[in-house]
Amino acid sequence: MNQDSRHALDEAQEKKYDRIVEERAHRVFDMMRARTSPEDMVRLRQAFEFARDAHSTQRRKSGEPYILHPIAVAAIAAGEINLDVNSVIAAFLHDVVEDTPHTIDEIRKMFGEDVAFLVKAVTKQKKEKYEMSKQLDNFKQMLNSVQYDIRALLVKLSDRLHNMRTLSSMRTDKQMKIAGETDYFYAPLATRLGLYDVKTELENLSLKFRCPHEYEELESRISEDERVNRPKLQVFIDEISKILSSNGIKARVFYEYRRPYSLWRKMNKYGDDFDHLKYRHFIDIVFKEEEGVSEKHEVLRIYSLLTDRFKEKPGGISNYIDSPKENGYQSFHLKLLADYGRWEEVHISSERMVRNSRYGCLSDRSEGNIRRWINKFRGVLKDIASHGQDGTNFIENVVASFYNDDIMTFSPQGKPVILPQKATPIDFAYEIHSELGRHAKYCRINGRLASIKQPLHRGDIVEIFTDSKSHPEEDWLDHAVSYKARRAITSYLAKRKKPEFKRCDHCHPIPGEEVIGFKDKAGEITVHKRDCSLAIKLASQDGDSIVAVDYRPDETMYPVEIEVICIDRPHMVIDIMDCISNRLNLNLESLNTSTVDSIVSLKLRLGVHGYLELRAIMSAISAIPDVEEVKSVTLN
Repeated sequence: MNQDSRHALDEAQEKKYDRIVEERAHRVFDMMRARTSPEDMVRLRQAFEFARDAHSTQRRKSGEPYILHPIAVAAIAAGEINLDVNSVIAAFLHDVVEDTPHTIDEIRKMFGEDVAFLVKAVTKQKKEKYEMSKQLDNFKQMLNSVQYDIRALLVKLSDRLHNMRTLSSMRTDKQMKIAGETDYFYAPLATRLGLYDVKTELENLSLKFRCPHEYEELESRISEDERVNRPKLQVFIDEISKILSSNGIKARVFYEYRRPYSLWRKMNKYGDDFDHLKYRHFIDIVFKEEEGVSEKHEVLRIYSLLTDRFKEKPGGISNYIDSPKENGYQSFHLKLLADYGRWEEVHISSERMVRNSRYGCLSDRSEGNIRRWINKFRGVLKDIASHGQDGTNFIENVVASFYNDDIMTFSPQGKPVILPQKATPIDFAYEIHSELGRHAKYCRINGRLASIKQPLHRGDIVEIFTDSKSHPEEDWLDHAVSYKARRAITSYLAKRKKPEFKRCDHCHPIPGEEVIGFKDKAGEITVHKRDCSLAIKLASQDGDSIVAVDYRPDETMYPVEIEVICIDRPHMVIDIMDCISNRLNLNLESLNTSTVDSIVSLKLRLGVHGYLELRAIMSAISAIPDVEEVKSVTLN
């Protein structure tokens, strides 16, 4: 091909792109026209022209003109998230400052302070040195912008959604980086903002590019499952539609298969394969609201009609109408037994509830509602920052605070307490008050005695019981999941006096015993009993590391085990328990007994401050009639 022919082809390609650019830009204008003033429509067109000129020499990895990306982001902001005109203008301009010589000051002069703020919030700041990493600094910058305006995050989500939709043109390593960011940060962010459609697409695109083979396999399995079950699902849906219609209820009834990411997450959570995974699909009933009739009344009416015809699964209701999720999601979920002998999950929602699931935090555009969302973000960000959380911990704590799907629990007085999934009574206690958390000892869940480390479930009624002597322990961090609880526990443990010595894991010395210390190269001293086999070995091999230690009792309790050998007689165990509990005022951690030929062996596990206290306990037990032998047992 000669040069003239190549030039002619290039011109034809450019004209084709020009037509595409104009057509797609005008679609954005058409979306905005109904809710935008003529003056703002002029500004919107100006923003498009400014962006087109600024990006005129740039191309995407696919070879398309770069301006198609800002247009696509503006289209998502306008049509899928339903943002205001300034946000759509910012969507057109979001890459201008980052990728071209134009500045924020130019944006401010041409389009005003509001647009300039939004563009600046989504523009990655270039630094010689990043506080954490480039990615984490960008996350933090975006989160900080929420302290003033939530729309900045929504513009960024529009940008991220289009980047994910066009990710196939990127290298594999870039795909993994962007998909990883999306799964870790952006999809959960969309969840918390109540943008269900955006969240679902981001999650699935992330899985598609991170684990393409798993994603394709799941898509194939879903398609086949839908093909096999379509006839009987249609019969079930037709029957529901007939019931509703005959009772004058206008509603859309359809089934919907869960997307690959949702099923992938459930498979990993429950350890099930695809064939044994419950509720791979659900039935949606979406009714039209009637003036003067409450949505809850209509939901309960539909519920009553359906349960008159189909058997309801006991305990299968989730009422997200009276108790919406933290992101505002509302619906009424139940499980019905279809005529083909299978429990089917059914969601009953109004058109308003479905609309709110799409637009989330912007479903109610009143200033008060938007302000509540902003304050919700601001409060947690301020709290995390005020407690010295920075670096990776900052982002992780924000994720833990905002981006977990939540459960609603209740106090005995009926006060709702929203907690992250997998939360425990420790989280519940700290959510009520820091002092309640600090001294929590045990609890009752739905009236039944339980450990404060037991996982909670949606709808649980939790009552916390305290003891002034009870305080957070190291293992509380293995069971607390909320930011508030983990922060308080970490703070308490950091202030607690650190032990001067490390105890040998083999001989478990306690204060007051004959001990010796060995200092390692890092300067840490480990205390051993003088008859410890490890101490004898160290003394023979590295005698210069031996140091004298002053190992005295303090408030620390050390677990010990005592073995008692005695003659079997009436009330023998009662006498020993009376000695420990009433005379010595000690808490017993465990008691194991066995009797062979009238000889009783008891093993008692309890806590002591030191060796002298242990000797006093053993002496008191030895004085009990018919006790033959009392000895200390080395803990394993």
